[in-house]
Amino acid sequence: MKAVGYQQSLPIDHPASLIDFELPEPSASGHDLLVEVRAVSVNPVDAKIRANVVPENGATKILGWDAAGIVRAVGDKVSLFKPGDRVMYAGDLLRSGTNCELHLVDERIVGRMPANLSFEAAAALPLTTITAWEMLFERLQIARFAPSVTGTLLIVGAAGGVGSVMVQLARKLTGLTVIGTASRPESQQWVRDLGADHVIDHSHPLSEELQKIGIPQVDYVASLTHTDQHLPEIVASLAPQGKLGLIDDPASLDVMLLKRKSISLHWEFMYTRSMFATADMIEQHRLLTTVAHMIEAGVLHSTLTERFGTINADNMRRAHRLIESGQARGKIVLSGFDASP
Repeated sequence: MKAVGYQQSLPIDHPASLIDFELPEPSASGHDLLVEVRAVSVNPVDAKIRANVVPENGATKILGWDAAGIVRAVGDKVSLFKPGDRVMYAGDLLRSGTNCELHLVDERIVGRMPANLSFEAAAALPLTTITAWEMLFERLQIARFAPSVTGTLLIVGAAGGVGSVMVQLARKLTGLTVIGTASRPESQQWVRDLGADHVIDHSHPLSEELQKIGIPQVDYVASLTHTDQHLPEIVASLAPQGKLGLIDDPASLDVMLLKRKSISLHWEFMYTRSMFATADMIEQHRLLTTVAHMIEAGVLHSTLTERFGTINADNMRRAHRLIESGQARGKIVLSGFDASP
């Protein structure tokens, strides 16, 4: 089968930073589904791993942790899906990635595709949706389906992949006032269109931007990018006993800044359940199923913004380049594989 991977950690402009190659087809056993991959999306984690994780012993490592496709075979312990089902999922960081024609994934972290979405639109959803959902409703413990519960949520970096889903979830499933941050005019409009009540510019001090809209303090902050840079302003903007959630990888984080206000700190890493095979691993299947219903009902929408063509090394390098530029809005998707010569 065809796949895209890398053998060395190289700058994305290097022609060998991502390569096309072939490998044997895998087979399903246990809880695994064998999925024919029809579309994938590209996330910051792909670029981070390519740049920092050197494959062992000259192996070719396959990236990609978002996919939509069709189940072709199932393992002997599978009970949630059958061959022919259309599915979407984000995969497992400890296993081979989705940038290949046939992919193995544990059924407990897989959801069915919404009936009204294309493979491309569905592939844009899983990783960011799981991350946004777990951050809001499990880490920050914000009540969902409870519009009477009020408060204020600040999403730092709201125009990116996770933010684009989080704005929608917070707007549709909670009674919170949703404030997103974005610096470019087109990104700010994107966040407004997704349903944010207010949009402020994170290139200026957050506390000053909040004062301008008449909201001096917020109850929750979801920091999705540059948390270490924004931390003093986040602390200044959070109400006493507020909650701070983050998903990025700050080089350092001075948590002592949180003490005076008794601010609680919450990490979200959507791979925790699959990496440790936690007892509640199936919750990711359940939340993706709920989201599929919501998309079919028109409550939520795919955040697909860029189609980069077929799944090959050239197109994948273009996608990584855009991700690394920090200018990506929504999600980048590739679909299908080049025909065999």
